[in-house]
Formats: sequence, C-alpha cells, structure tokens
Amino acid sequence: MTGFTFAEPPRIARCPYCGTGRPQVAMRQDFGALGGPRGHRRWAVYTVTCCGSLLLAQGVYADPLNAGAPIEALYPAVQRAAAEIPDPAWRYLQQAMETQHAPDAAAVMAGSAVDAMLKRLGLTEGSVYRRIEEAVAKHILTEAMGDWAHEVRLGSNRPRHADAENPHVTPQQAEQSVEFAEALGHYLFVLPSRVEKGIEAAKANEAGADEAPLSEKPPFGGLTP
Repeated sequence: MTGFTFAEPPRIARCPYCGTGRPQVAMRQDFGALGGPRGHRRWAVYTVTCCGSLLLAQGVYADPLNAGAPIEALYPAVQRAAAEIPDPAWRYLQQAMETQHAPDAAAVMAGSAVDAMLKRLGLTEGSVYRRIEEAVAKHILTEAMGDWAHEVRLGSNRPRHADAENPHVTPQQAEQSVEFAEALGHYLFVLPSRVEKGIEAAKANEAGADEAPLSEKPPFGGLTP
C-alpha cells in the first residue's frame, strides 16, 4: 500500500522523474474499474505539474462512489518508508528518502533512523556502529548486516579514516546509507510484522474452514463431484 487514496491526488514527497520536492499533482483521468474474468482493478492517471510527467495509480476495485479507496501502487514507484517502522525512525527514514538530492542531509537522516531503530531495541549506549556490533553479538542482526553497516556512511558516525579526509557524502554514498537504513527497518520491523499477520490470517482461514457446515465441505481428499 502507498498510504494514498483516490480521494485526492497523491501528495508525493519528490517527483520520480525530475526530483522536484513536494510537486503539485493533478488528476488527469480516473478510469474507474477495468478488468475481466480474473478480477477488476481501479486505475487513474495524474500529472506531475513540475515537469509534465504522468503517474499511474492502481488500486483494488471498490464501489465507484467510494472516493477514499486506497491506492495500492504508483508507477513509477514513489519511495516511501514502510508503515510498520515505528516513529521516530519512520520519520527520519522518510526524510532521508526525501533529501537524497542533498547527500549530507540524507546521510544524517539515515543515521538518525538507524539510531532510533537501535534505541527501540534497547541498545542506547555508544555510537551507532558500536551498537550495531552489539546487536550482532546478541544475534539480533546477522554478521553480514554488521559488515554492511561499516561500509556505509551514517551521518557523522563514520568509522573509517578515509572518511575523515572526505567529510562530504557523495550521492552514491547517500543512496547506500538510505538503502541500509531501509533494509534494517524491514529486517527489524516490517518482516516480523508481516510474518505475524500472515500467521494470524492462516489461523483465521483454518478456523473458518473448520466451522463451515458439513454440506459446504468437499468430500474426503478435497475433490468435488
């Protein structure tokens, strides 16, 4: 899910085409529901007025009068922090994604996001890198993620001597920092949340099947006449 609905044009943080921040987005065409025997989807096209490019929005079909139906996906994809990541880490990560045009700022925000995630786990003492090492030692993170952390620049927390000679973050380094922070958030919060929801959904489906009347159940072996 994108967090947007068809009730209004999506308020994207940055144009995926030209990089303009907080661009104005206007409705171009709402196609309503399109589909066939295998299902229906709702589609709409929006104009990004800063450069005249187009955004395609896709959502699950709902009552045409339901303007608040959720937008499931935008094309091209708009980078957005996963909702499962708790605040303030979510806010920092979102700001890191939105400031990649300013690499130093993006690295600082990515470092703040990682810092907030580690604090959420009770790891509060020492630098971000030292706490990542502690997380690896406690088997909260894998050794590979610990190694990856030492290869990226997270704000002012820079363990490598070479970084002291090059204080500014390059666009490539900023992208790597944001990518690491996003991956860490998915590993610590998004994946566990989705696994838990998947287990709950499977149990609910199983319970529903067990409660179905015998007349509605298929014969032995799951085969229907």
